Amino acid sequence: MSDALTVHVNRESLHSLSVPDSFEASDSFDVVLVNHGESTHVHLHLDDALSEQAAVEAPNHHVEGGGERAVRVRRTDDGRARGNLKVVTAYGATTRLVDVVLTEPVATDEPVEVDEELAKPQPRTDDRELPTVGSVPLGPLLAASGAAVGLGVGAGAVTGSGIVAVAILGLVLLSIVVAVVVANRR
Repeated sequence: MSDALTVHVNRESLHSLSVPDSFEASDSFDVVLVNHGESTHVHLHLDDALSEQAAVEAPNHHVEGGGERAVRVRRTDDGRARGNLKVVTAYGATTRLVDVVLTEPVATDEPVEVDEELAKPQPRTDDRELPTVGSVPLGPLLAASGAAVGLGVGAGAVTGSGIVAVAILGLVLLSIVVAVVVANRR
C-alpha cells in the first residue's frame, strides 16, 4: 500500500488531471498535487462513504506553476470504507474520480522496548519552591511588612499624629531588614 496518492495537474494540457483509477490505504495519507503548468486551484472532496472514515484538511488548494503541494487526508475512524475522492480543477470543468479503499489499520506485532532506567525511582524535584530574599522565604517577609504598615497606620490613627505613625513604621521595617540581613549571614 502506498502512503501518497499523486495527482498530476496540467501535464497533458491546461487544466488536465491525471489520477490513478484506484488507491488503497490503511492509515492517513497525502494527496500530492504536482503541477506541470500554470498556477491553478484544485478542489478535493470525499464522498459520504469516505467522509465517515476520513477528512481532508481543506477542500481548496492553490498550486503554484511548476510546484507541488501535499494535502493530508486524515483517518478519523478505524474500519473499512470504500468511496470516491473527487479531484476538480478549472472551476468544475475538469473532474476526475479516484476509487479509494480504506482498510483496517495494520496492527504491528513489534514489541515496545522499555529501558531498564525507567524502572528505577527517579529523584524528586520540587519545582514549587517558595521565592526567597536570600534565605528568608518571601511569604513571611511580606506578612511582616504588611503588619508593619498596619501598626504604623494604627498608631497614627490612635495618636492622631502622622509623625508617630511614620516613626513606628520606620522602626518595624528597619527591624525586618535587620532580621533578613542576620538570616542571610548564617
